Amino acid sequence: MSLYVIVVGGGNVGVQLCKRLIARGHEVVLMEKDARQAQKLGNLIGDENVVHGDGCDLITQRSTGFNRADIVVSVTGEDEDNLICCQLAKEVWKVKRVVARVNDPSHETVFRELGIDDTVSATGIIFSLIDQQISSDELIPVGHLHKGHVEVVESVLSERSPLLGRAVRDIALPQGSFIVSIFRDGVATQVTGDSTFSVGDTVVAMVPIVRAEELRAVLMARDH
Repeated sequence: MSLYVIVVGGGNVGVQLCKRLIARGHEVVLMEKDARQAQKLGNLIGDENVVHGDGCDLITQRSTGFNRADIVVSVTGEDEDNLICCQLAKEVWKVKRVVARVNDPSHETVFRELGIDDTVSATGIIFSLIDQQISSDELIPVGHLHKGHVEVVESVLSERSPLLGRAVRDIALPQGSFIVSIFRDGVATQVTGDSTFSVGDTVVAMVPIVRAEELRAVLMARDH
């Protein structure tokens, strides 16, 4: 199914996201308020996919078609801009799905309280990696969904993981949790009940925040 996705912010994150979405056949518009950068991006990914304008401006939003967007993603370097853009998308244009980049992790609570569905904090992800010393079997948060009530996490399985050799259907996951994907040798594999776990697998899962510790117990080595 083709979606209409508006990406606000013509930095590297926005550009790479647009390239992937376009490659998947989606209708994509990238908004960039700097005229020179917008022109450069037009030459890079196509003039038809780039709009010069302020993603926080209602008139520009109207002309860009926020009212028919399936998803609006704001990934500028300014949290205030990302918040305003996503708020307007939800409240004025009734966009069903909005995603905001959060540059300062301390702002995530504010974003959730103001109704932003999904937030992604690169800083928070990197901090988690450092803080946990990139340990295998650790549960690393990579994003939030449903106003922060659900967390997307990943874990690299060590040789001590209790999951090794077991099938997905035999794993007692916490209520409301499920395995999204298993990355093996850098390639995502389709998850079925018969999928088994191996050393070095990166397991991506969704889990309610209140069940995160239970999932950690499932994934981690018993003597960890």
